[in-house]
Amino acid sequence: MRDVRGMRAERPAFRSAALNINESSHVQLYSPTTLGALALSNRVVMAPLTRMRAGAEGVPNDLLVEHYRQRASLGLIVTEGTFTSAVSRAYPGQPGIVTDEQIAGWRRVTDAVHSEGGTIVMQLMHGGRVSHPDITGGLLPVAPSAIAIEGDTHTPLGKKPFPVPHALTTGEASAIANELVTAAKNAIEAGFDGVEVHSANGYLLHEFLSPVSNVRTDVYGGSPENRARLGIETVTAVAEAIGAGRVGIRISPSHNIQDVFETDATETRATYEALVDGIAPLGLAYLSVLHREPAGEFVQNLRTRFGGPLMANSGFGQLTTRDEALDFVENGSAEVVAVGRQAIANPDLVRRWKGDHPLNEPNPQTFYGAGAEGYTDYPALAG
Repeated sequence: MRDVRGMRAERPAFRSAALNINESSHVQLYSPTTLGALALSNRVVMAPLTRMRAGAEGVPNDLLVEHYRQRASLGLIVTEGTFTSAVSRAYPGQPGIVTDEQIAGWRRVTDAVHSEGGTIVMQLMHGGRVSHPDITGGLLPVAPSAIAIEGDTHTPLGKKPFPVPHALTTGEASAIANELVTAAKNAIEAGFDGVEVHSANGYLLHEFLSPVSNVRTDVYGGSPENRARLGIETVTAVAEAIGAGRVGIRISPSHNIQDVFETDATETRATYEALVDGIAPLGLAYLSVLHREPAGEFVQNLRTRFGGPLMANSGFGQLTTRDEALDFVENGSAEVVAVGRQAIANPDLVRRWKGDHPLNEPNPQTFYGAGAEGYTDYPALAG
């Protein structure tokens, strides 16, 4: 803990800048900024969005190339969660960053985004127990503990109950960091500007954070500090491999999704403070927080402890509005704002928001699927 405090003391420049932002109230949502080594043309970020269009082999195709190219005018694109090994795949049609073919497919995506002047990072996602052998190629999904999610998942062969996952051994758990390091290096090879480590929404690293999904008694369980350990080790390893300024992390405290429950406020605070304290010395590009109240005390406390840029995402089952995004940035509650469904339906969202133009309405019936409908056919403004 002494090292963490010491590192925070060495990073006053960012806090002073944030304070100036608050005092001046002249920072615009549409103005350029930097997150670590990432240069953004504006402060509207495309949130990671599962879309399931990459086919059985998980190789980015023409649809993905066009989808991301269309949205290059957003300040930063964070890709959909991308699997880092066969067993980490959570959904049919989810893209991967494992094979040479997948790397080459993503290179086409990054080339297209960069040709339009955009910046793009890959979200590295280990699905953990949110999967099924019919999705992973026959492999039993893994998790902190052998506790199944209640309910069914969609597999290529129809809906099936979530299986009881394999509880990772201590050695297997520690190897997760190496897996994401390899994936991060593959992402850089594919032309990405950086990566985002997924520690949210009920997937593997989030599963380790919850005392409900993690009932381990080894170094990765039993206390907030131990439950945060794997996330800290993983992010640290990725940052050392490709540079901390190219790495962000996404968390979703108290999301209570996919049976990853965080209902004890004291326990949840202690866990996320341990996680953020553990990664604060690294100097990451950003901390992305999905939470109902990004401007509230809980998230702002984590932001202060992190000591770097905050990416706010308030989309807990509701659309993030233009006024809300403006307010987050103008009031200094966040450096950038992640937007999901509005970015799905409006490839030119920044232009629409900036000019206060009407918006296309997102159609949830076409969020997931294999075709262009609801993916690359939302119209841009004329002219």
